[in-house]
Amino acid sequence: MSSTGNKTSVKVDVPSTWIKHPGQSFCTQCKSGCCTLPVEVSAFDLIRMGVLSEDEAASSLKKAFRRLHKEGVVRSYHPQVGLFILEQRAGTECQYLHPKTRGCTIYEKRPEVCRRFPKIGPRPGHCPYQKRTP
Repeated sequence: MSSTGNKTSVKVDVPSTWIKHPGQSFCTQCKSGCCTLPVEVSAFDLIRMGVLSEDEAASSLKKAFRRLHKEGVVRSYHPQVGLFILEQRAGTECQYLHPKTRGCTIYEKRPEVCRRFPKIGPRPGHCPYQKRTP
């Protein structure tokens, strides 16, 4: 049994194994599994993050995508819905996740989806919590 009382093994890529979110205080003790999920961001998020200007967003999001993709900021762009997917470090975790502290390096400027998780996401109200080992 895990430290949060769940008897099954949590698998980040299988939301049905996620636990009911235990509260923000547990995030500092977690392996940050949520930061391994694909992160969808809007142009507004990219502006807040400081990687896109308002003028560039108003001009052409396709051109902005090409630049941001070349710079390794985003992996893809879906013009039908106006969302980008952030690039991941080594294809496995958010590039803004600190490798040692497991905290967000752009916390004050983080995307809306990160601000609202776990209220929104693959399984609302649940998270892939796994206790971090020292």
